[in-house]
Amino acid sequence: MAESDVHKVAFVGDYPPRKCGIATFTHDLSTAVAKHVSNECLIVPVDDIDGGYDYPPEVRFQIVQQDRDSYRRAADFLNFSSVDVVSLQHEFGIFGGPGGVHILSLLRELRVPVVTTLHTVLPNPDKTLRRVMEQLVQLSTRLVVMTERSRATLREVYQVADEKIDLIVHGIPDRPFADPNFYKDQFDLAGKQVGLTFGLLSPNKGIEVVIKAIPEILRSAPNFVYVVLGATHPSLLRNDGETYRIGLERMAKELGVQKHVVFYNRFVELEELTNFIGAADVYITPYLNEAQAVSGTLAYSFGCGQAVISTPYWHAEELLADGRGVLVPFGDSRAMAKATTDLLCDEPRRHAMRKRAYLLGREMVWSHVAGLYSASFQNARRSQATSPKPLAIKTLDEQPLEHPKIRLDHVLRMTDSTGIFQHATYSLPNFQEGYCTDDNARALILTVLLEELGHDSVGLHQAASSYAAFLNHAYDPAIGRFRNFMSFDRKWLERDGSDDSQGRTLWALGTCAGRSQRRSFQSWAVQLFQQALPACAQTSSPRTWALALIGIHEYLRRFSGDRLASQMRDKLTDKLIDLYDRTATDDWPWFEEVASYANAKLPHALILSGRWSGNEKALTIGLTSLRWLAVKQLSPEGRFRPIGCNGFCRRGEPIAAYDQQPIEANAMISASIEAHNAGGDPFWLNQAHLAFDWFLCRNDLGQPLYDSGTGGCHDGLQEGRVNENQGAESTLAFLLSLAEMEQLESSLLIAAPTKSPPAASAPENHQALRLVHAD
Repeated sequence: MAESDVHKVAFVGDYPPRKCGIATFTHDLSTAVAKHVSNECLIVPVDDIDGGYDYPPEVRFQIVQQDRDSYRRAADFLNFSSVDVVSLQHEFGIFGGPGGVHILSLLRELRVPVVTTLHTVLPNPDKTLRRVMEQLVQLSTRLVVMTERSRATLREVYQVADEKIDLIVHGIPDRPFADPNFYKDQFDLAGKQVGLTFGLLSPNKGIEVVIKAIPEILRSAPNFVYVVLGATHPSLLRNDGETYRIGLERMAKELGVQKHVVFYNRFVELEELTNFIGAADVYITPYLNEAQAVSGTLAYSFGCGQAVISTPYWHAEELLADGRGVLVPFGDSRAMAKATTDLLCDEPRRHAMRKRAYLLGREMVWSHVAGLYSASFQNARRSQATSPKPLAIKTLDEQPLEHPKIRLDHVLRMTDSTGIFQHATYSLPNFQEGYCTDDNARALILTVLLEELGHDSVGLHQAASSYAAFLNHAYDPAIGRFRNFMSFDRKWLERDGSDDSQGRTLWALGTCAGRSQRRSFQSWAVQLFQQALPACAQTSSPRTWALALIGIHEYLRRFSGDRLASQMRDKLTDKLIDLYDRTATDDWPWFEEVASYANAKLPHALILSGRWSGNEKALTIGLTSLRWLAVKQLSPEGRFRPIGCNGFCRRGEPIAAYDQQPIEANAMISASIEAHNAGGDPFWLNQAHLAFDWFLCRNDLGQPLYDSGTGGCHDGLQEGRVNENQGAESTLAFLLSLAEMEQLESSLLIAAPTKSPPAASAPENHQALRLVHAD
């Protein structure tokens, strides 16, 4: 196959004007490939903000980070755009879903070869990240890494054949070698000895280590100035503002070195950046974490001919070995001061180090790197030509379900500073009915699930704080229980709430404790959970036991060693088993004489408890009773038909067809997902989809319960009509279902079997793709 067969390359990753290292890399690589290899390049960036960015013309399609369907649409666009190869820039945090799983939706649909650049290769990933990485490896035709360590990790941890891996170093601009004094005037640094650190500012960069070293440096180099170049990382700025930078400035003042520290708080373009590098006498990377697979800032500075002092994170340890730079221990300001002083005071050594770095860096310039990428692209094309991917045509029943977008308009409309209103008149909050603990617990659970899915925002945080504050206020320490109903004028309407509200609140608290990444929420939830847990043993409602068991399971996700929680799990599990043993028969495998409301929560709790505590009897009862319930809730046409609340389902009597409630569909979805997790039976996936489709008009009336115009959900399916009101319970039932289905789709995508593309045969110039810095 001729070299000219790679005519059109699509680059998928972040892109300017988004301010991050991957965006800069994607721009520089695509520009170099287009310029030096004469390829046509188009860009498909990932947007992490509403509306995206004001992109240049080469951007042809935009992916919404947390919208899984937009990844599939991007795949369709690329498949029909005559693209010869896709160059994917992969870094954890770029792509949506748990572990960045959404990118797999794009890769599974692509019919062109994919060359994936792995900016980070984790040697000890958690379960989710490992599964995503394994799928990414299988779906990529070739893999590019930038360090020998990353290549070794791919081989040893992920069992990737060496023939599939290309080692191509991080590219750098091609700049002339010059004396630092040539550039210092333009930054008012003439006569100074300059240390430089640049990049987006965040606490893991270790700037404080250098600032603490400055008093010692000044004893030998009194004209030393430390320049910190770069804006605060956008995500840190959104969450914490300039707290970190202000703390560094305060530290400099307290040490009396404020005249020797300069902060340039902005994101600089390439020309200005290289001038800053040129003005430095030493470049410093004091990162605090060794697991930094690649540092673009390190590559730029080294390749442009800088004397580099660094902590021994992975990239620096490899690039600066054998005297090509100076390595100092992590967090050691004394060692940092000595290394800096030694270089500043030993000019021959410093300049020799600079020249050596510059000469080695000639093989890192973008023009050379672009040629190596072009060879990788060509090899990927050659591999795919021997075994092309078929263009699959799917029938309707094979296509993934199109889920509505997660919209919080109605939830936020129903929420004020006190909490969420429990009822609505049509889509208007009904102030007269006030608030309840049950719905604020449901709403708090939803915020945690959305946090996991990446649907985070300031508005969601504010709402979550209101829900948590409501639950906190609802707790009465005198009796160890929660009140439930509150009027619009913020007066409690009873001293003691329902048993169900106790169990549901424990579920919410356990979810916060076990899943939330917000430390303040986690700490609060743990304390209140522990205070409220004992009272559950005194309740008589099986649904309270079930809800509490689900909450205990969530809590034990993070605190599995808590003996009191484990003992309560065993006690409540035994209560449900005993209830089942006393009531169930072969034709009525149920816990009570009537299947009433939130029915699937009972088997759901036993499946969870049985699975995670090793109680086989609990697991068997849970699966048996849930399958019975699933059959009871199946219409003759094969649709989901929840047991109606207007009569329920009593032993020996007909099942009430109406009113059908959203909480029944939500409970069935949750329980079916857990049943599938317990054994992998596809029957349960079908049940989850059937129950979710009930919201979307696959029901007895053929009408949607979900209102796409408001983002709310109608209160139920009545005989002949839909209940037009959109209360909190119904809306939260739908949104919780949607969030769980999103998580289910992500987990299935991670676990789906994949045929690996055939390993590419080693090209003749394979060794040229493995640029390693050596003496």
